[in-house]
Amino acid sequence: MGFEREIANRIYFADQGVIVEHGSPEEILDHPREARTKAFLERVL
Repeated sequence: MGFEREIANRIYFADQGVIVEHGSPEEILDHPREARTKAFLERVL
């Protein structure tokens, strides 16, 4: 996720075609609010 952190100014996380969460890379990668986002990041980080 380092690449995303460096190049993105906004990240959108979608689950089953629905945007679940969006925000700056710091907001989404460091402090996700939604359980689905947290679960995904735990798997990939």
